[in-house]
Amino acid sequence: MKRIAFLFPLLFIYRISIAQQDTTQVLHAVTMMEQALVIKDSVQLEKLLHPDLSYGHSNGWVQSKRELLKDMSSGYLVYRKIENQATAITIKKRYATVKEKVLVEGEVNGNVFKLNLFVLQWWMKTKKGWQLMMRQSTKL
Repeated sequence: MKRIAFLFPLLFIYRISIAQQDTTQVLHAVTMMEQALVIKDSVQLEKLLHPDLSYGHSNGWVQSKRELLKDMSSGYLVYRKIENQATAITIKKRYATVKEKVLVEGEVNGNVFKLNLFVLQWWMKTKKGWQLMMRQSTKL
């Protein structure tokens, strides 16, 4: 009985440690993705964006991974700044939801924008690490 009483706290501490590690990894992936969007790092985005990505903008425009990468490389979509103001992360096994309030500046087809957004992201843990599956934003 003493053995079980000893093992239970250890398992609890182990689970908390794993959850904190996953939260740190997801936050790192989000930060890396936002930086890659600003500097147009297609190599990094290729790793962080899931092949089945659905990337929704606040105006209702939805892009696939291929479309997002193409529009960024052509200059049609340019992110100049993504400033995170608040983040909440919830992890359930292989999936994570990320809720952010961000200030985003850039341009689409030559039209400059500056938006305060609420962004909801859904990340999945794959063999390649955490990858963004879905993103939708709305104006605040």
